[in-house]
Amino acid sequence: MGTGIGWLDTVLVWGGAVTLLAGLGGIAWRAGRGVARIGRRVDQFMDDWYGEPERPGVPARPGVMERVSGIETRLNGVVHELHPNDGGSLRDAVDQANTRLRRLCPDHTEPDCPPPDPGAPS
Repeated sequence: MGTGIGWLDTVLVWGGAVTLLAGLGGIAWRAGRGVARIGRRVDQFMDDWYGEPERPGVPARPGVMERVSGIETRLNGVVHELHPNDGGSLRDAVDQANTRLRRLCPDHTEPDCPPPDPGAPS
C-alpha cells in the first residue's frame, strides 16, 4: 500500500527504516549500559573478594578469606575465656564470684539476706 507518489513512498520507507534502526540502536545502547554497570559491580566485588595488591601510594587490601582467617585468629584468643580452665578464664572468675556469693548468702530466708528483686534482670 502506498501513496501513489513514488518519491514520497521512498522517503516514507527510508524514514521508517531509519526510525526502526534508531529505536534498535537505543535499545542496544541501554542494554549495553546495563551490562557495563553490572560488569563494574562484579569487578568491584571480585576485587573485594580476592583483595588488591599494594601499588604506589595505596596500601594492599586483604581479601575476604584472609580477613576471615584474621577474625578466627583473634576469636581464638577470646574463646578460651568462655570455658572453664585452671582458674584463669573469665568464666572461672564468674563461677568463683557466684560460689563466694552463695557462701555469703546461702538462703534468702535469712534476715541479713534480702530477697531477690523480682524486677531485676537475672
